[in-house]
Amino acid sequence: MFFKKKPLIAHIRLSGVIGNVGRFQQGLSYASHHEIIKKAFSLKKIKAVAITINSPGGSPVQSHLLYSLIRKLADEKKVKVITFAEDVAASGGYMLACAGDEIYANASSILGSIGVIYSGFGFQELIKKAGVERRVHTAGTSKSILDPFVEEKPEDIQKLKAIQEELHKEFILLVKNSRKGKITLADDKLFTGEFWAGSKAKELGLIDGIGNMFQVIEDQFGKDVKVKNFEKQEGWLKKKLSSSMANAASSIVSELETRSFWNKFGL
Repeated sequence: MFFKKKPLIAHIRLSGVIGNVGRFQQGLSYASHHEIIKKAFSLKKIKAVAITINSPGGSPVQSHLLYSLIRKLADEKKVKVITFAEDVAASGGYMLACAGDEIYANASSILGSIGVIYSGFGFQELIKKAGVERRVHTAGTSKSILDPFVEEKPEDIQKLKAIQEELHKEFILLVKNSRKGKITLADDKLFTGEFWAGSKAKELGLIDGIGNMFQVIEDQFGKDVKVKNFEKQEGWLKKKLSSSMANAASSIVSELETRSFWNKFGL
């Protein structure tokens, strides 16, 4: 008697700020996750790859590298990709979600924020009060662009805006290609950097449905479906650095930077 094999699904979790945060803390990146992603797609006779995403975004470069890797492997292996947003899949996190042939989320998930942001501080008044003289010597007129210790220059802001517009156009094109025929809102309303809860995101065509991973997988592949998890393990060096008292100040700064990403979405 032959037994019917259970449908097999590979599952990856992509969680955290995308790109490096602080000096020592590595966030979600191509370097940190490309091997685990490749392993998931190399699993034999899988019906689909499920990807759970919980990210407020971060580096546009790392976001695009991960998106491109997932789509490349999906096309090569001819495997369906289903992405699931947890608390938040915004900005670069939503770009990762767009790597899915289908996108699902919880009704309370936060999605969208399709835009580009640059933030920094101006310390020019602080160093004046401290009696510090700033000395900068460059070869190249734009080498010290957006120096936080001097007044902002209109031409520097103009250059930054031009780069942001270019990155924004690329992001918009990616979303349009991914959600072709599904988006219901005009460009000037959808691509403003605004974000929405899951139910509204479904209405706008940013996702395909409301539901968690196990619910959707069972609905599509049956109750006997088997899920194999692929998770990245922390290396001993990272654990050692994280516990080091010498790294305490850097860890605090990294944590504050990380929290700033999540706090934007009320998390």
